Amino acid sequence: MLLPTCDGTLQDYRLTGEPLTPRAPGVALTRTAFAAAHVISDPLAERDPWSGRPAVDWEATLAFRVGLWDQGLGLAEAMDTAQRGMGVDWPTALELIQRTMVAAKAHPMRPRVACGAGTDHMALADLTSLLAITGAYRTQMQAIEAAGGQIILMATRALPAIKAGPEDYARVYDNLIEESAQPVILHWLGDMFDPALTGYWGAKDIATANGVVLDIITRHAAKIDGIKISLLDQAHEEAFRARLPKGVRLYTGDDFNYAPLIEGDGTHHSHALLGIFAAIAPAASQALEALAQGDSATYHALLAPTVPLSREIFKAPTRFYKAGIAFLSWLNGTQSHFIMPGGLQSARDITHYAAVYRLADQARLLVQPDLAEKRMQSLLALHGIDG
Repeated sequence: MLLPTCDGTLQDYRLTGEPLTPRAPGVALTRTAFAAAHVISDPLAERDPWSGRPAVDWEATLAFRVGLWDQGLGLAEAMDTAQRGMGVDWPTALELIQRTMVAAKAHPMRPRVACGAGTDHMALADLTSLLAITGAYRTQMQAIEAAGGQIILMATRALPAIKAGPEDYARVYDNLIEESAQPVILHWLGDMFDPALTGYWGAKDIATANGVVLDIITRHAAKIDGIKISLLDQAHEEAFRARLPKGVRLYTGDDFNYAPLIEGDGTHHSHALLGIFAAIAPAASQALEALAQGDSATYHALLAPTVPLSREIFKAPTRFYKAGIAFLSWLNGTQSHFIMPGGLQSARDITHYAAVYRLADQARLLVQPDLAEKRMQSLLALHGIDG
């Protein structure tokens, strides 16, 4: 197969990887691992992809989640900024949460599911006060708790939009954390994922932001399960997690450096809440199994080849990374098409998809090689590349 390269040439490529077989871990894992899964569109029902409510293939979407649970992974549901606010609205997210919780309760492994609560059911123009922002969060929190999900307090665009200061963040989060029925997961998402979140926690310098969020966590440690940090900065995450109160987890959202962060430094380690885990589930599950057995060599052998793949999928503009996740789902047969809410499959070019194809093969993640090859050829033909 001829694959395009970034220098404008075509190079022959043949699949060489020996695919991993998805399976459940044989031992209890020593790291909590949530995969942030995507929504699979129903292209036959889609009528207004840029401005209407997305049409969801519920059967395929839930089957994808069952596949993650079967491999021992938890699920971060409806909290993905790459789709929330970019094709998936709150009514769709709520239906997704409700359907997912029904499926999770019926699954034999009783998987953990944490769900994103935000403010995106209201326009920013209507969220100009702390009271309004808190009320918007409360609406979604109550809906998640009614469905039986754990709450992830997603970063909201509303607080930076009103230029909230550190004391404003403290006031909003103090109220929300205390109102929650169960411990929550906080969410610190960098502006590389969403530029509208620049200056989150009321500070543009990282040291001040650290102080704000650590003060919040310290005051409410008993009501905080952990914090997800997605800043793509390994040194910052390692320093930050060492300052957390005992019992509060650091959930890495660093899709560039997750392997060493999850393994840890012998004193502290990160857990995982990662978009890439939905794409690399067999490698992630089996690597975490090896880590639980004290087999660091196998852990790194399984995860190391996935890191170049993840860095390609999450390259700038990082907010478009979900296209690579959906692409791999299509290649692996967990969805029948390559159509995304809002038409976001068009956010990446054919050279990117060619690179993802190569790297997924080298990471042993094309679980149906013949199908993957056939589908890649069809995408190439669509772009005028035959051979």
